[in-house]
Amino acid sequence: MTPLETDLFSCRSDNFGVLLHDPATGATASIDAPEEKPILDALARRGWTLSHIFTTHHHTDHVEANLALKDRFGVTIIGPARETIPGIDRKVDGGDSFDFAGRRVEVIWTPGHTAGHICFHLPAEKLLFAADTLFALGCGRLFEGTPAQMWQSLGKLAALPEETTVYFGHEYTLSNARFAVTVDPDNAALATRVAEIEALRAAGAFTAPTTIGLEKATNPFLRAADPSIRRHLGMAGASDAEVFAEIRARKDRF
Repeated sequence: MTPLETDLFSCRSDNFGVLLHDPATGATASIDAPEEKPILDALARRGWTLSHIFTTHHHTDHVEANLALKDRFGVTIIGPARETIPGIDRKVDGGDSFDFAGRRVEVIWTPGHTAGHICFHLPAEKLLFAADTLFALGCGRLFEGTPAQMWQSLGKLAALPEETTVYFGHEYTLSNARFAVTVDPDNAALATRVAEIEALRAAGAFTAPTTIGLEKATNPFLRAADPSIRRHLGMAGASDAEVFAEIRARKDRF
């Protein structure tokens, strides 16, 4: 089977848009729909026709173009069962799966950023679309969930194979990197990565995608069990969820 193709581009002020395309059937999904024009431009540049939108959560900067794209292309919108999504055709929840161009798409419920946030995992393609649950060197703000919920959600993603490629929702990586070193200052792999990120952003290049393995090695929000972070925070005897909550609170103030 021919591998799926992806196209990554900017939307709005700092959103990523992603198209997922099967060259054999022509099926093309937009991962969320932050803004109509950049999506149309990407489709035209690649010569693709949109057939699906995979919606991760209800925030406006992820669903704004749903109805316009549905009106234009007649797309099928698949999204979280626990949230109200414009134009939704199929509601899915954690543990569900569906077919896209002959590939199994697994739905992972990841509450925290929103109550019903879901991620889309294509195991055969080793792809994860994490939206605003997991960022490069970060995680989403807790608008509707608790730290304990987000820690559990991140654990579900961290359990995926380390070679899994991760696309995320926003270009927040430079800010995340500058924060990460304040809570994990002794991590040599993180220091190397920060330098790489600074060079990428200085050149105007994207920091997406990432991998599960790279995030487990460098992302403090996945590393609450790490002894060095715990010592630095003075939380050697705390639970992993408590350490995560402290890291998230510090990032909110950063």
